[in-house]
Amino acid sequence: MITKIISLNKDKMSIAKEQDVVPFRNRVKEYAIKIKMSLVNQTKLITAASELGRNMLRYANGGKVLIEIVSLGRQHGIRLTFDDQGPGIPDIQLAMNDGYSTGKSLGLGLPGAKRLVNEFEIKSELGVGTKVTITKWANG
Repeated sequence: MITKIISLNKDKMSIAKEQDVVPFRNRVKEYAIKIKMSLVNQTKLITAASELGRNMLRYANGGKVLIEIVSLGRQHGIRLTFDDQGPGIPDIQLAMNDGYSTGKSLGLGLPGAKRLVNEFEIKSELGVGTKVTITKWANG
């Protein structure tokens, strides 16, 4: 028997300016509360979401985020898909190293976000954009 992830509820938000980050964080929190995610896991998810949202603003002038409540059997989680049409990431492996930054930051964004969630996937194409999908399970 193959078990697949089912999307139960979804919402799409635009992040085009810094002021869009707070309503986005609030929406992620609403979804996390809806599935009874612990406060610790909510904090990890919202921290990762904030970092990835700000990265979209900083490096791609914004983008869109799909927020979903997903289910895998009896397990529920939040999946966020960040999609931008920025310049793309030339070397994903390098970008995933702590301390690497093309901007004036500490270079902890992508690897830090990955450590905070259960699932992390990144795809990027130069001149096309970047898509990052993260999932945080309610009890994971």
